[in-house]
Amino acid sequence: MSAAETATDPRLLDTGGIAGHPRGLMILFFTEMWERFSYYGMRALLVLFLVAPPERGGLGFSVAAAAGIYSTYTMSVYMASLPGGWVADRWLGQRRAIVLGGILIALGEFILAASGTAQVFYAGLGVIVAGTGLLKTNCATMVGTIYAENDARRDAGFSIYYMGVNIGALVAPLVCGFLAQDPRFMAFLGKVGLATASGWRWGFGAAGVAMVLGLIQFLIMQGRFGEAGLKPGYHQVEHGHASAREPLTAEEKKRLWVVAILFVFSMIFWATYEQAGSSLNLFADRYTRSEVLGFSFPSTWFQSVNSTWLLMLAPIISWLWVKLGDRGPSSPAKFAAGLLFVGLGVLLLVPAANIAEGGTRVGPWWLVGTFFFHTVGELCLSPVGLSTTTKLAPARYQGLMMGVWYLSLALGNKLAGKVAGLFETMPLGRIYGSLFLVTASAALLLWLLTPRIRKLMGGVR
Repeated sequence: MSAAETATDPRLLDTGGIAGHPRGLMILFFTEMWERFSYYGMRALLVLFLVAPPERGGLGFSVAAAAGIYSTYTMSVYMASLPGGWVADRWLGQRRAIVLGGILIALGEFILAASGTAQVFYAGLGVIVAGTGLLKTNCATMVGTIYAENDARRDAGFSIYYMGVNIGALVAPLVCGFLAQDPRFMAFLGKVGLATASGWRWGFGAAGVAMVLGLIQFLIMQGRFGEAGLKPGYHQVEHGHASAREPLTAEEKKRLWVVAILFVFSMIFWATYEQAGSSLNLFADRYTRSEVLGFSFPSTWFQSVNSTWLLMLAPIISWLWVKLGDRGPSSPAKFAAGLLFVGLGVLLLVPAANIAEGGTRVGPWWLVGTFFFHTVGELCLSPVGLSTTTKLAPARYQGLMMGVWYLSLALGNKLAGKVAGLFETMPLGRIYGSLFLVTASAALLLWLLTPRIRKLMGGVR
């Protein structure tokens, strides 16, 4: 789109939403908030449920097997974004894909809650994977479509949207973890005639209810989008963009090379960051004191720390990007910063791991500090990655390219599971120290490559 066309784009006039953003932003904010509640509520329980012995309601798997299942599931969730984006682009349109995805996610969570065997449990995970591939990709893509190209509000809009993600991620482990682990809730169930060895089913069921709430909200409010997201992107020409059947231009090909380069560094970032649900979850459960000022809490509550930090820091980072404007760092430079910060987070755990493996449970503040660095890194990379992908991708392939972005998360999650599988066979200090070396080296390399990458971006920041 030319500069003149961008200047007259009607989307620039849509300032009726929160803080002058488009009105549709908050619909997508709440939809993704409830979907992430569902995802992170279940994720907080998954590894612990898999390793818990049958007498405690779990499946009794080894840590290595549980880490493998966890990483395959999280990889599949994000890998499903590719077909999810393609189906929306070609047939369903983004809004229908979001509705169908929400239905499948809720159904999958209820299957987990009702499952009595590992096979049924796996089937529930599969249904959730299919639903998430449809919903998550297209919800993020719709955020990009409500802004004009090079709209100065876009990065800040994705940061606000990301706050919705993390409100869900903050509350979910508190609710689902309490229902699954807290002895007070177990005692309550006994008093009302529902005695059980564990509350895993209740935790999974709560995740399903959350998705139902998100789906209802989207269906009620979607009229505010007008015609946006109704037609399959593959067949429509909007705002003067080329037909879907036209070949890629030289400029578009250069931009897609940038997507491919950032893909690799994103994968490295998530391989470290996603220790949160696996090795850090086990570290919290086995080696960390779950107590603050005499108040004890389920170990799954540590899964909410990252989101707590994010809700505190996201407005600051969002304001900073808008304040700096064109003087701010480019997208590749923000990626490099994200890699460095996630590396510093695992570096902080090296001494804590050495203490814990000596037989002493460490205080909770080690993990709190680690999640602080991870959150800063996440804010530098993740919302920026979403925004940059929508800016670099040809309009007729927006859904597919968003799927490519999530594919980097998929492969990063799988690598994270491979690393977490070493939890019982390699010293934890060595695991976390090695992750720091990898991420710090990647950050340095990307920083050196940034000038060349900016040339390929062709004016996109």
